[in-house]
Amino acid sequence: MNILRNSVNKTFQIAYGRQLASKSTPSAAHKKEKWDIFAGVLVERLPIVTKTMTPLEAKFKTMLDQIEFENSLKSNHEMRKEMEKHQTKLLKAGKIDLDSEALKQTAQDLEDIYNEEFNKFKPALRVTEADKKNDLRSLHRKLEQTLILLTEQKLGDKSYFLLPQGLHAPGESLRQTAERVLRDSVGDSPKVVFYGNAPVGFYKYKYPSAAGRDTLGAKVFFFRCVLKPKSSNVSQDKIKYQWLDQSELENVLKEPYYRSVSQFLL
Repeated sequence: MNILRNSVNKTFQIAYGRQLASKSTPSAAHKKEKWDIFAGVLVERLPIVTKTMTPLEAKFKTMLDQIEFENSLKSNHEMRKEMEKHQTKLLKAGKIDLDSEALKQTAQDLEDIYNEEFNKFKPALRVTEADKKNDLRSLHRKLEQTLILLTEQKLGDKSYFLLPQGLHAPGESLRQTAERVLRDSVGDSPKVVFYGNAPVGFYKYKYPSAAGRDTLGAKVFFFRCVLKPKSSNVSQDKIKYQWLDQSELENVLKEPYYRSVSQFLL
């Protein structure tokens, strides 16, 4: 019995000693696991016009308009028009004076003026010149869609179109890094509003072993911002950039980068 007890105690001491050693001495792999921190920016140009209705949506809207018309009360203009019809009958019967103030400018006169002005109005085209030329640098394309800004960046020996991103600097918050990265990438012309101080997405990738870096890879924290109305486009001609909708992003961005980005796209 004593021999068995001594054997169990010895086994426990060896296992416990190994556990303490593993806790007190970090592994070599853990020591090397150091990452570069980046901030990325998702810049949106929101839709400028409402989306074209599908046939079903158009039919449904027509039905709602008809229901609203049937249940609505008569407007002041309609009431005035009926009153003037009655006054016209009285005028023909000689019961009221021709110089009556009510007949100097009738509701029908106003309606004719409104219709004439309305007929002069021509709505802007939904398909712009930028759409016809497929100008990916223009903000005046895909007016019904949300456009996302991509800039060309070099990773290793190759260049890719990505969301603007840059290395975090000591003393900066990640939000400040995102603002600086956007200025460095496209200048001060595009005026944006950031949605908040917290990232909306995350992506990480490892550097190739041939790069010979001290860090294992990069961790990118993405911030979302929206282009202000009537904001200028990117003014620096040397910058290669594109404004793409979500379907175009899928064809340009590589996997698994697109999969990460698509999770925080609207």
